Formats: sequence, C-alpha cells, structure tokens
Amino acid sequence: MTAAPLAVPDVGGAGLAAAGRELVAAMLAAPAGTVSPSVYETGRLVSDAPWLPGHAERLRHLLATQRADGGWGAPGAYGLVPTLSAVEALLSTLRSPGRVEPGEARRLAPAVDRGVAALRDRLLVAAEPVPDMPGVDLIVPALIDRIDALLGDGAVDRTGRPAPTLPMPYGMTRHRAEAVTRLLAADGPIPEKLWHAFEVLDGRARTHLRARPVSGAVGASPAATAAWLGDPTRPDADRAALAYLTEVVARGGGPVPCTTPIAVFERAWVLSGLARVGAAADVPAALTDGLVAALGPTGAATSPGLPTDADTTAVTLFALALLGRPVAPDSLLAYDTGTHFCTWQGEDGASVTTNAHVLEALGWHALHRPGRPYADVARRVAGWLVDGQLADGSWTDRWHASPYYATASAATSLAEYAPDAVAGRLDRAADWVRDTQRDDGSWGLWTGTPEETAYALQVLLGTGRPPRPDLAPVVRRALAYLDADRDGTDDDAPLWHDKDLYHPVLIVRAAVLAARQLARSTGHAGP
Repeated sequence: MTAAPLAVPDVGGAGLAAAGRELVAAMLAAPAGTVSPSVYETGRLVSDAPWLPGHAERLRHLLATQRADGGWGAPGAYGLVPTLSAVEALLSTLRSPGRVEPGEARRLAPAVDRGVAALRDRLLVAAEPVPDMPGVDLIVPALIDRIDALLGDGAVDRTGRPAPTLPMPYGMTRHRAEAVTRLLAADGPIPEKLWHAFEVLDGRARTHLRARPVSGAVGASPAATAAWLGDPTRPDADRAALAYLTEVVARGGGPVPCTTPIAVFERAWVLSGLARVGAAADVPAALTDGLVAALGPTGAATSPGLPTDADTTAVTLFALALLGRPVAPDSLLAYDTGTHFCTWQGEDGASVTTNAHVLEALGWHALHRPGRPYADVARRVAGWLVDGQLADGSWTDRWHASPYYATASAATSLAEYAPDAVAGRLDRAADWVRDTQRDDGSWGLWTGTPEETAYALQVLLGTGRPPRPDLAPVVRRALAYLDADRDGTDDDAPLWHDKDLYHPVLIVRAAVLAARQLARSTGHAGP
C-alpha cells in the first residue's frame, strides 16, 4: 500500500533515466497500485468489520492521525468526512462491549470528545461548502445519523447537559440520500457508481442481490465490500470478498485506502506523464498490454467494479499513443455532451482535468490519424477549457484539491493540441504561478509540496513557450526546493479526491520526475 522513499535523482540524464526505470519496476512489483491509507475508509472498517485482521492497528492509526485541534484529515471542510468517520468508529467501539480493553477505552474516550467538539465547534457550523467528493452527499448524512444515535444513548456534554444532535453542514441537504433510500425501498436497481459508497447505503442494500463483487470487491472499496459481506461466519459468506479484504488489510498493515486496486489509473498516469517529457524508455510490454486490455467499448475504468469513465479512458489512450501502441479513441465519444465531456454518464458538474485529458487523447489522433472527426471535437473541447480559465489565470477541478494540478493539465494540453486557441492564456497561467510561489521556492494550496511544485514547473516549462527572463529565478528557487527533499519523504500530502483525500504515491513521483526532466531539457538544470 505504501512504498519506500524514492530518491530524488541528480539532474543528469542518467539519474533521471534510472528514476524512471525504478518507477516502472515499482508498478510491476505492486500490481494493485501504491496509494496512501484513508482515515475515512479505515474508520469504516473499524466500525463495520472489527473481525478483520488488523483491527488494533486500525484503531491505532485513527488515534495517531488525529490533529491537535481534534479533527482528522486536511484543513477546513476537507476534514469533515474523515472526522465524521473516525468519530463514529471510535464511538461505536466504545459502545460495543468486548471490542476494546479498559485501558484502550481510556485512550479512545478523549479522542472522541475532541473529535465531537471539532465537529460541533467548527466543521459542521462553518460557512464553507463541503468539497465535491465522491459520495459525500450520502456519506455525511449517514454518519451524522449514526453519531447522533450513539451520542443520544444517555450521552451528556462536558457541562452535564444532554448532548445535542449534530446539524447538517453548510449548504448540504439530505435530498440525494433520501432519493436513494426511496430507491431501495422500492427494490430498485442500485446504480453501479453508488457501489463505491455501499457502506453508507440503507440497511436494505446489504442484501441487495444486484450489487455483486467484481474480482472480490464491491465498488473497488474495502469499506463497501465489508458492508456488503456482513457476517463473515455465515455459511454463504462470499469467499472471494473475504479474501479481497484480508489481502488489502495485510498489504497496508491494517489501515486501508478508499480504492484498491488502482493499477489502470496508476499505470496510465505514470506512463503518460513520463512519456510526455521523453522519460519513458523501455516500458515492459506487460504494462502496455494491461492498458490495452483495460479498454472496452465504453473505455476503461479506474478499478474493476467501478464504471468506465472518460478520464481514465483518455489518459489510457494518450499513454498508449505516446508509447507506440495507439488505440482508436472512439470509446471516448460516448462521453461527449455536445459542449464538453462528462467523466461518466449522469455526472453532476464537470471536470477541467477530464476534458484536458480528452483533448490530449483526441488531439494526438487528430494529428497522427487524420480522416476521423476527432479534430472538430478536440477544438470544441479546447474552447470549453479556455472559457473555464479563472480571472487570475488558474483553473480548478473536482478531482484534485489543488489548482496547480488543474492548471498544469489545462495549460499543457492546450499548448500542445490547441495552440491557436490559447493566445495570452498561457502567459496568464504562468503569471499566476509566478505570483503564488512561496518563499521557500515551493507551491501549494495549504503548504508547499513537491507534487504541486512539479505541476507549477510544468506550467512554466512544459508548454513550449519561448523562455521568459522573469521566470528563470522562479524556476531556480523551485529546483532548489526539490533538491532539499532528496529522499522524497516530504511528498505525501493527500490532495486527490475520493471519498477521502488520498495520495497516489507513484503518480506523484512521476510528476516530480517529469518536472525535473523538463528543467533539464529546457536548460534550467544543466546538461
């Protein structure tokens, strides 16, 4: 689940090439993918599957990751979902006889008190919208209800008064959760995209025969799979689901990620990122064969059991094209809404980075495989991306917390496949990057990170623009910052959107490596 630190290479070509080979080897060595553990998902296993091996380690993980202010997860509203999950998990443990030793209970109780205080005092009363995360409008109401039920059993606050119920957060309603409950009551089919959050569905979903494991997992999620499985001692308990859960907890030493496996996603992003800058030499056929096999009539899915989506499909197609294994992108056209591409059918909202990746996939084929209508569609997508640039020169997206990821995705795709449409837009993006650099040379939403610094460098160096003298010192400070983190251990901030924020370790390492390769190829890091 986690990976050993990958040394930041010297800027020489040999060092960069060796680092690229090490990334490829790491993907082959961990075929499920390498991703950080999730407080949210780990909390769900603590609550719903205390029988799984590693229960004590999951409890310790929750206690170790609680912030000093009582919450869990990232700052602001991003902390709501992990804090709700951790509080409910620890509360349910305390309220369940036999689940915890008296000494352990003495450790859990203060953590619960501080977590509940964080929810009441900040996370549920702040006038800050809840981030657009998968399943959030189902997760939040469900966990609030569960915590209310646990607190309402004679619980009192610190002054001795009955504990109040928790409110819904700013701007959120129960409409989606109520609609799904009605669907279950009518014995309607559960849309496949909801399987990923199966653990917070109405109790009737746990025996819903239409939701079945794929490769042992329901919705590629440990929590969803455990909720679907229920009591593992039942004679008819699904052995494949139990094996999936046992393997996942063993891989992470107890804590678990929100989604696993992520092989297609990881390999597509790593290989396309490296190939884009000429750093993907000697890629084994096993990796490209796997990407080809992942493509079906409606494209590729991040994981078995998740619906196919335009984002994974586009990046997979682009990676294969750059690696000399092009596959016609017709499967992408099913996601065309007429103005932009949806990530999946029925999507609420729209994604900048999905459309940037679509532009790359269609744009490559329009340039190299003329005769199909890809060019016209690519121009329309490029126009949609241009129109989505914010006044300050950046872009933002629903799949990543940081605007640097969205800005790098949009700027590099437009520069390569719609250069006539961008005019001064790339300069505006570069100006925004220049103006938001931190004093230590890094960039970051909450604090400077190597990941976001890599994306910023891709905006400055990866669009084929003539060198700007004002950007040279900006790049030097950024490279000095990356040099200071020689073993890569600082680059572990979760920024990617799932039910909880997560950190795809090898994808981020590939982004940093690509930025360093750009610095070298553009003359900013020596020969």
